[in-house]
Amino acid sequence: MLELSKHILDIAENSIRAGSQTVMITVIEDIKGDRLTLEISDDGKGMSGDEIEKALDPFYTTKKVRRVGLGLPMLKLAAELTGGTFKLESEEGRGTTVRVSFGHSHIDRQPLGDIGLTIVSLIVGSPHVEFVYTHIKEGRQYRLDTRNIRCELGDVPIEHVEVLSLIRGDIEQGTKDLGATA
Repeated sequence: MLELSKHILDIAENSIRAGSQTVMITVIEDIKGDRLTLEISDDGKGMSGDEIEKALDPFYTTKKVRRVGLGLPMLKLAAELTGGTFKLESEEGRGTTVRVSFGHSHIDRQPLGDIGLTIVSLIVGSPHVEFVYTHIKEGRQYRLDTRNIRCELGDVPIEHVEVLSLIRGDIEQGTKDLGATA
């Protein structure tokens, strides 16, 4: 994967398959500390200690469509190549959190990519799941919470094409206003 948003999409899709009702996606840019941190957490079924260990094995996957599970191992390697860190925490019955940091200015750090498209894709694919996207840069914050959007929409489905267009535009403008890194 060439963009971090694709890693986010992969992890969030894993969260959905694990039965999550809410997926929290956070991007933190710490320019002074030279860190870009991603955190994806869910309230899904969680994993056992053995499953956590297997999740980082590129030759293990629970997916039926392919025989390898490269997502998390590739993300871990991408972080480590920039002097970053990777942490996977999970508790059965309570959910999972993936926390990964990168050297923000490191030449090998993958770009964030189109996070607006990623969030919209998640909403389209799983309109019953709540998504909270937060982007923090130098103490300033942009936040999108589908629970709040649903309250405003009333009977209009969140996956309506015009709503999705507004959501994507709001993410693009909100992260632009922060001066977020692409």
